[in-house]
Amino acid sequence: MSKISSVFQDLKDKNQKAFIPFITAGDGGMELTLELMHQLVDDGASIIELGVPFSDPMADGPVIAKSHERSVARGYGLANVLELVSKFRETNDTTPIVLMGYLNPIEMFGYEDFANAARSAGVDGVLVVDMPPEESQELKRILSNSEIDFIFLVAPTTTDERLKFLSQVASGFIYFVSLKGVTGAGNINVDEVASNLSRIRKYISLPVGVGFGIKDGKTAKEISAKSDAIIVGSVLVSIVDEFSNDKNKLMSQMKEKSLEISQVLR
Repeated sequence: MSKISSVFQDLKDKNQKAFIPFITAGDGGMELTLELMHQLVDDGASIIELGVPFSDPMADGPVIAKSHERSVARGYGLANVLELVSKFRETNDTTPIVLMGYLNPIEMFGYEDFANAARSAGVDGVLVVDMPPEESQELKRILSNSEIDFIFLVAPTTTDERLKFLSQVASGFIYFVSLKGVTGAGNINVDEVASNLSRIRKYISLPVGVGFGIKDGKTAKEISAKSDAIIVGSVLVSIVDEFSNDKNKLMSQMKEKSLEISQVLR
C-alpha cells in the first residue's frame, strides 16, 4: 500500500477526511515554500500538493498562473522542486507529497530519470495536468516501477468511457474538478458535486478529492460530506501573493485559513 493510500485508509478508519493544500513551489522563494510545507502539516494537512513552476500554466486561473510566473522568474524548475522535497524529507518522512504540473518539464527530464529522481527525493504522487489518460501508459508503467502514484483529474464533462479507462491507470486518489474552467473560478454547486461523485464511484474505487473553488470552512464541510478529501489551492496561493512582503503576516494568515478548513474535516 502506498503512503497516499495508507493516509486515506487511516482517515477512513477515523471517519475523517483529508485536507490537501496546494502551493506553488518557489513562489516567494524555496525557503519560504519549505517553511510553509511544515506549517501546513502542523495545521492539519494530510497530503501536500506542490505546483511545479511552468512557463505556460494553461489549466490554471490567474491567481495560480501568476504564482508560476513569479517562481519561473526566480529561475525555478522541476529540479529545484525535487531538491525542495528532499529537504522536506530530512524532518518529515510521513506526509505524502504530490507534484502537480505539466508534461513538458517531465519530458525534458526524461521519464526514467524523472521517476528515479522523484522516488529518491521522496515524492509519493504525480499529477500531470495536460496528459490525456489514453497517452499515459508509458509514464504510468515507469512511475509504478518507482512506487509513485499516478493521479488524474476528472471533470464534470468526463465521459463514462474515460472513467472506465481511468480505473485502470489511476492510483492514489482521483482529483475531481468541481467546476468547469480554470482553477479559482466560480462557486460550487454541492448537489452537482454529489451527483458527479456518485457517477465516478460507479467506475473508480479510489478515494476522490474535490478541488477548484473551495475557499472556506463552510464549503469544505459541505463538500467533505460527499468526498474523501478537500483540495484547496487558489485561496492559499493568494495569501502568499498578498503578504509576500510581510512574512509574519503571511504565515499567520496561512495558519488561520488552513485551520479553518482542516478542523471541519476532523
